[in-house]
Amino acid sequence: MELNGKVAIVTGAGRGIGRATALALARRGIVVVLVARTRPEIEAVAGEVEAMGSTALPVVADVGREDEAADMVDQALQAYGRVDILVNNAGIALPERPVVDTSLADWERVLRVNLTGPFLCARAVLPIMMRQRSGKIVNVSSIGGRMGFAGIAAYGAAKAGLLHFTASLAAEAKQFGIDVNAVCPSGTDTRMLHEIGRAKGRTNLIRPEEIANVILFLVSPESSAITGTAIDAYGLSNPLFGPLLPQRAD
Repeated sequence: MELNGKVAIVTGAGRGIGRATALALARRGIVVVLVARTRPEIEAVAGEVEAMGSTALPVVADVGREDEAADMVDQALQAYGRVDILVNNAGIALPERPVVDTSLADWERVLRVNLTGPFLCARAVLPIMMRQRSGKIVNVSSIGGRMGFAGIAAYGAAKAGLLHFTASLAAEAKQFGIDVNAVCPSGTDTRMLHEIGRAKGRTNLIRPEEIANVILFLVSPESSAITGTAIDAYGLSNPLFGPLLPQRAD
């Protein structure tokens, strides 16, 4: 893969899929700009990247805020002079709750981070990629964006919207040599999944590194025939194999 020296921005890079993706990219010689709201987490990941002989820039930002998303991209451009890859991974989820118990504030917060955030980040990097006549954008959606589940209406609505945003952006950006795709993981063994209670009793969780490998392919030259597409990465939690929440045998 001809990736050495490319510059990638990875949001939500402090843990889970974001961390795994940043490390996977760094192993290929990609400079990674690590973005999250928690400085200790991204500084720890930056240390891991640097320990393998690669380069990382930790940037603290809330991607759902217009000024912070723009400043994040400005910092990357000032440091490295280009942006080749954007991985929109940052996201939040609420503990399961029915719509009738979901406040407007919670609804808006989930959509701001999970849908408005990718829009703001993409909008900020697009002028750079358009000048370069090249770029790769990967949006991390979810199986929850493909099908409905009780208790996660806000999350599912945001992730479904992200899929339509991906397709629309791909149609606009292709003339500039920019590919835009999405990945839809199913249950992945991340702290967020455990915190919201959707990992309990499950034996079929995907490792974050497995999703990172799909993202790595999508940002590589080998994926040049793919844009405007969402790849389902369900692993053993694919509904084809049975219930999404199997109980461990006693």
